Amino acid sequence: MKMVCEVSYGPKDHLLGEDAHFICSTEQIIGVADGVGGWAKKGIDAGEYARQLMLNSIHEVVDNEIINPKMILEKAFMENAYSEIQGSSTACIICHNNGILHAVNVGDSGFMVFRNNRCIYRSATQQKTFNTPYQLGNTCDTPTVAVEVKVEVEVGDIIILGTDGVWDNIFVWEMEQVLKEKTKIMDLKNLSSYIASLALYNSFDKFRKTPFSIASTEAGKPYRGGKFDDITVVIGRIINCC
Repeated sequence: MKMVCEVSYGPKDHLLGEDAHFICSTEQIIGVADGVGGWAKKGIDAGEYARQLMLNSIHEVVDNEIINPKMILEKAFMENAYSEIQGSSTACIICHNNGILHAVNVGDSGFMVFRNNRCIYRSATQQKTFNTPYQLGNTCDTPTVAVEVKVEVEVGDIIILGTDGVWDNIFVWEMEQVLKEKTKIMDLKNLSSYIASLALYNSFDKFRKTPFSIASTEAGKPYRGGKFDDITVVIGRIINCC
């Protein structure tokens, strides 16, 4: 078995945005990172840390041949620390190996696994308080807080890896409905674009009930509508090798 992937990315307000990602098809490893926007108030590009973290990650995979996601994240984090780059970021890295997803996650990026258009696994969100995720950074958390999981997958399973711009705006049932209606008529690239567009559309709706509005209300901060944010969708499908 192998995992084939595509990605769609929509920055919220400028060319690069605050999200970053990588796909290494040969080693079956994918990752996303989301720069924490609060750094912009200090005049720091909130996406720089995330972009460098993902660049370091792909370097560890391709040049140093590391395929363990926790080790990749640790070394990528240390490279950022050595460079004294400012900022912080959430991160999620997934490695597929012969029907097993090995994932490591810090913060509120994450992934879901779908089988026959139903969600069979969803990674847990790590937050210290509402809307304050665990985050990697020189003055923040380290990879010691990361959660590692292993999930069995089968041929035909769909993996959706995304930043919180996806998960704050699309319910699980909505994602299941999209897959039910679109997987047979769209290739992965168009499907990733469709999901990203749906997240963006929902984020603009000021009256819509969304995962973010529910979480905010439950945290004692009544809120209606979506959350406008950078949106990264990496979608993978498990297929036979031959």
